[in-house]
Amino acid sequence: MSGAIRKQTVIGIPISLGSFQYHIDHIIGRAERGEGGYVCCVNAHMTVEADRDPGFMQVVKGAELATADGMPVLRTLQWVHGVKQERVAGNDLMPALLQEAEKRNVPVFLYGGKEEVLKRIKQRAQRELPKLNIVGSASPPYRALSEEEFNADLERIRELGAQLIMVSLGCPKQERWMARMRPHCNAVMVGLGGAFLLYAGVDTRAPEWMRDMSLEWMYRLALEPRRLWKRYLVTNSLFLGLMIKERWKRNRS
Repeated sequence: MSGAIRKQTVIGIPISLGSFQYHIDHIIGRAERGEGGYVCCVNAHMTVEADRDPGFMQVVKGAELATADGMPVLRTLQWVHGVKQERVAGNDLMPALLQEAEKRNVPVFLYGGKEEVLKRIKQRAQRELPKLNIVGSASPPYRALSEEEFNADLERIRELGAQLIMVSLGCPKQERWMARMRPHCNAVMVGLGGAFLLYAGVDTRAPEWMRDMSLEWMYRLALEPRRLWKRYLVTNSLFLGLMIKERWKRNRS
């Protein structure tokens, strides 16, 4: 796919615009051509982290695509900038990309998550997408990788001929890993976080009506209150403040 990607900056992050299918075609097209790059699925958490950390902001800005994953990002696009945008969430990207990779014979590598989760992903893919070529997977340690470990992963990915790498390390770790890998790898990398757990059947997703009403966070908070209360209640409040500030700046200009 040729042509410049349309983008709209939201709280410092250039969000890629266009339909869900446009993003699928763009990602798979780059993978087929060996053009590389990485994709960030932007939600309120990532936006707040990037606003706090200039170094991480540069990582997100370096993405080929920064998709509108979270409803707060979509609401900011519409309320502040008057832009209507289809949601391009990691939870939806993963199955769609795997389907397209099967159709177009794009080799896939899975990076991140526990071994049991990776096993379940492969089992489901084998049932539903029998021609999909998952060339390999890796479950790296939770701690930071040594230079030797990073290089070993890089060489393995190269040797296996992966063209599409799905990454699940959590934000901001997975985005930093992709940015570090980018100069050395011609595969397209997509940061998917919890989409691995959803695809594997470990997690469940909020009903569609809750997603449509921007209440998916509430559903997940009810399932994991201890782990997620700070991320959702505190982070969402911080995002709201950033959104109001952006609206105020736009009205003044």
